[in-house]
Amino acid sequence: MEKNNQRGTPLEKLLAAIEDGQLLPGTRLLETELAEKLGVSRTPVREALHRLHAMGLAEHGPQRGLVVSHLGYDHLRQLFAVREGLEGMAARHAAEYATPAEIELMQQMVAQDRSYDDPEILKTRNKHLHQHIVRSSHNIYMIDALANLRIHLSLLPGSTYSMKDRLLQAQEEHEAIVDAVASRDGDRAESAAREHIRSGYSTRLTLLAEGRD
Repeated sequence: MEKNNQRGTPLEKLLAAIEDGQLLPGTRLLETELAEKLGVSRTPVREALHRLHAMGLAEHGPQRGLVVSHLGYDHLRQLFAVREGLEGMAARHAAEYATPAEIELMQQMVAQDRSYDDPEILKTRNKHLHQHIVRSSHNIYMIDALANLRIHLSLLPGSTYSMKDRLLQAQEEHEAIVDAVASRDGDRAESAAREHIRSGYSTRLTLLAEGRD
């Protein structure tokens, strides 16, 4: 984790570092080291680490202290079960409440995705599309809940886009969601979003089983 003097609380900075991949699963979270890098005293860092532990983002390591959490199969199952429900509801609400401008941007995003085949680029674009659909639900509680889930998802190694078949499959699933939202069809939008998350979960299980990252 690079020295960080940007604005934000220690907790916000640590969450951002986990989501951005600067703090990978298994990384030791040392108070003194983090306090120096964040430019704060050890007390707010200690409080932030307690919060990370309470959120399930940090766990006790083999040595004394905390490390960034690993996600096991059971946690993965729970995470995707909740994600499926929330993403489905977000797509339904987007179909009902998204503005014409928001829908147009969704359509542009999925159309542009056809031009890419780099897994890392598509991974980032996938994240941005999901965030946009969720924001278009105009439900602050859903937005907050899915933002929290997104940080937990960043604990997973690699990307489902590393599997070639997933590139086209995910593209088609995204287009189905956006088409349903644009048609103001809440039932179809929710169904398409749920199917997309279930498909991603299946691919993720395959990745973990193969030990790919």
